[in-house]
Amino acid sequence: MLDRRGVPLMPCHPARAVVARHTPFVIRLKDREAQNSAVPGVAVRIDPGSKGTGIAVTVDAEAVRKGDPAFTARRGLVTIEVQHRGAQIHKAMLQRAGYRRARRSRNLRYRAPRFDNRARPAGWLAPSLQHRVDTTCSTVGRLIRYFPVLELHVERVSFDTQALSEGKDRLEAGEYQQGTLTGYEVRQYLLEKWGRVCAYCGTGNVPLQVEHIQSRAQGGSDRISNLTLACAPCNKRKGAQPVVEFLRSRPGVLKRILAQVKIPLRDAAAMNATRWRITDQLRATQIPVSTWSGGRTQYNRLSQGLAKSHTLDALAVGEVTGDIRIVRFPKEVLVATATGRGTYARTRPDRHGFPRLNLPRTKQCFGYATGDFVRAVIPTGKYAGTWMGRVAVRATGRFNVRASQGIIQGIHHRYIHMLQRADGYGYITREEEGVHRSAKGGTMRADRSDD
Repeated sequence: MLDRRGVPLMPCHPARAVVARHTPFVIRLKDREAQNSAVPGVAVRIDPGSKGTGIAVTVDAEAVRKGDPAFTARRGLVTIEVQHRGAQIHKAMLQRAGYRRARRSRNLRYRAPRFDNRARPAGWLAPSLQHRVDTTCSTVGRLIRYFPVLELHVERVSFDTQALSEGKDRLEAGEYQQGTLTGYEVRQYLLEKWGRVCAYCGTGNVPLQVEHIQSRAQGGSDRISNLTLACAPCNKRKGAQPVVEFLRSRPGVLKRILAQVKIPLRDAAAMNATRWRITDQLRATQIPVSTWSGGRTQYNRLSQGLAKSHTLDALAVGEVTGDIRIVRFPKEVLVATATGRGTYARTRPDRHGFPRLNLPRTKQCFGYATGDFVRAVIPTGKYAGTWMGRVAVRATGRFNVRASQGIIQGIHHRYIHMLQRADGYGYITREEEGVHRSAKGGTMRADRSDD
């Protein structure tokens, strides 16, 4: 809630107010200013993740329950789960690099490579990683505009990727210098590991090719545990299809191959690369920032009887002493999925990278842009009624609206009313159900976990 001059106030029920923002829902009082209201302030708690980040707005207050001594109750006011689009950005960058590489390899005029004479600034992050930092910090920045935030709490966790790669809980000092390929070359290691036969059909004494178990097209990496040996016919038949689909009729072979595959370290590497940058950008808000370990968050969550999810982890970030109880958390979680703000490209390429059609120069048509949240009131016809959702604009003036009931097509723009401009996110609400322990420490109430 905001006062009449836009200063954040504590949340309350709508009264004598106008809507300032639809999602998240923000109201603005028309007859009150911040200096005339008691504003104790709230805390924002952040649980960063590789694919999603949990954010919770909490307030701690003294509470008394019948038969219990006084305790400090931590109440969750708003919980948001931000779904990142780092995988889509990474895929788009690889596709663009493939187009560029294909153009250079064609029998065309010579184009000198420019990748080796472009210096990167200090602290540069890959676009897919920088996106995680930007979306997290921009969401926190919006909450600062809507809430009287007094402090920020961030979980800053680090992963030992070498220990994860070796499958051990702890490594000694010398073992960090001795990886899987110590004393081997890749091909020699694979020949000894797979017995110098094709991993799929068992054929030996034939030329063997290095094969990705999970293909690069499906997000597989060049990690040694994702490599195997295959004969030329098997390698050609498998192609880019998943190994589960390729070996569906041979479950024994599939089980043997999957037993060799280790968990990818891509998510752990992304967290290690961005954990300091998120904290540094949040400190630029001039609000006190406290960092906490992942072990403390896990201890707080288990001691409070909460299930595992990003938003419930965010509620448990920070110091939870013996007299603090997380007594309430919002049942509905606002899921903000990063969708982007369009593209700079004004063409669509074919599979060879050549432009096949042109896009309009302007993004708005009749005052609307794709992604705007609108309300469509249709008086008659097949889609008669009121529909709310994201709009996809067309130059003809007849738009499509993606509502919760489905896609409503061909709506004339005169029936559409703007609710909120597109901000690069798609919003849905999801019911958060977890495990919560009663304040007396008695029975447990078990529900489904979201994560």
